[in-house]
This record gives sequence, structure tokens and C-alpha cells, in this order.
Amino acid sequence: MPITVIDGILTRYEVTGSGPPLLMFSPGGFDSTLEGWRTVGVYRRLGLLDRLTEAYTCVTFDRRESGRSGGRLERISWADYVRQGVGLLDHLGIERAHLMGGCVGCSTVAALAVARPERVLSMVLYSPAGGVKYRMKQHDRFRRHVVYAEEHGLERVVSLARGTDAGFTTDPRVGPWGRLIRTDAEFAEAYARTDPDRYRATVTGMARLLFDRDTVPGPEPEDLLRLDVPALIVPGQDTSHAPSAARYLQECLPDTEYWDVPVAEQTRESAPARVLEFLAAVGKRE
Repeated sequence: MPITVIDGILTRYEVTGSGPPLLMFSPGGFDSTLEGWRTVGVYRRLGLLDRLTEAYTCVTFDRRESGRSGGRLERISWADYVRQGVGLLDHLGIERAHLMGGCVGCSTVAALAVARPERVLSMVLYSPAGGVKYRMKQHDRFRRHVVYAEEHGLERVVSLARGTDAGFTTDPRVGPWGRLIRTDAEFAEAYARTDPDRYRATVTGMARLLFDRDTVPGPEPEDLLRLDVPALIVPGQDTSHAPSAARYLQECLPDTEYWDVPVAEQTRESAPARVLEFLAAVGKRE
């Protein structure tokens, strides 16, 4: 599978299908890999990627710090995730693309559209992550990692990460860089030597700024209200994908279609068809 360097960080990606380009931001939280479109939660059941490749050139990739992509020890922001997506479009020579996000990928899709609207044809926001309990869950995950790192030291975090396949989402103790520790010896060595106070500031600042609201994190609502990009919003229905998060995006985005269908009624037949219908309609408007 091809790998390119974006912003000094390796990015593993895959291009499948044919037709207009569709850049897809994977579900899976801090373990957002391109395989997530076929293996994670509702996406495994719906078979969205396989259907979309019949009409679109689908570009999937491992988010930085996930899968086989690289990363850096820094306070990661939504702008960093946007930079990866735009860089991948540049690498592939794609001037404008449809964007699709699953779960937390919706936040990056919206942030990219705000930052670079001229590069975006449309947005599909599928089961956006957000809500009060989602924010609390994310902050607790970072808190548990910081507590473990302070009690045991970063060398112990390195040992723990190397002794398990679990990611940050599954085992908060390994932290957001657990996979890199496991696969990059040079990174792991530098990580273990990081000043504890500097590390704490990096991690706590990352949690506070990435998950700063009780709805969909990412761009400011005032920026979404000014965004002239058509969007399809499909709600989720659990503590990480609150229906209120999808309704928030509907309220903020001026040009939206809201597929008001419960998750249980989003099927392998209906869900891909609805996404394809939306994308085709946008194509006719261009």
C-alpha cells in the first residue's frame, strides 16, 4: 500500500474505484485507520466503501499516529489533521474533492471545509462524534493516561505500549502515541527522555483544545454558519455519537440534507444508496 510524506509525517493511503474523487476520513477515534471503513461498528455492517467505489475514486488513509502512518510528539490540533488531508489531495493532484467523515472524522471534514472551502465539493458527515458524554469520555481518557505517566514515568509507558496491541481508545494508559512507540524505536527513545512537565502540558493542552465543547468538536460554529458547502448529515445514536451532535451540524451548516433515520434502520441497502444519491445530486449542481 502506498505511503507518502505530508508535513514531515508518513501517511499510508489507498486509492480504489473510479469516478470523481472522494476523500474519506476514517472512523475509529485515535485508532483511525483506512481499514476502519470495513471493520469498525456501523461501517462494517453497511458496506459503504465497497458501494462508493463503484461510482467514485475513494481515497482512504491512516490518520497520523494511527495504523502505519507516522506522527510527532506535539500538541495535535484539528489544523494538523486538516494539513494531512490537504497534503494528501496535493500529493494525488486532486484540486477539488467530495469529503466524507465517519465518527470523529466528521470533525476534520468540517474543519477542512472551513479552512479550504475551495478544495471541497461536498461533505458527507456520517454519525458525527460528539455530545456531553463524548467530551467527558475523551477528557477522562487523557486524564487516565497522564495519571499513569506521572505515577510510573514515560519509560514505563514505552514498556507498556510495546507489550500490548491495544491503542489509546482501548487502553488509555498507552497514550496517543502508543502505536508509534511500538513501531518506531527512535521515536520511543526520544519519547522516554521527554521532560515530564513538558509532556504533561502537551497532553493536557491537546485534550482541552481538541475536545472543548459538548457537541461536535472542530471548527467554530460561526465559521460553519458561513460555509457554502453542501452537506449530508446522518445521525448516530449512542454516547459517543449523540443525535444532538448531528442536529448541531444541521443547525450550523446552511446547505444541508439531514437523513433522519434511526441507526437500526440504516441498512446495507439504504445507507450507501442515500450517500450516492446525495453525491450525484451535488455533481449535477457543479
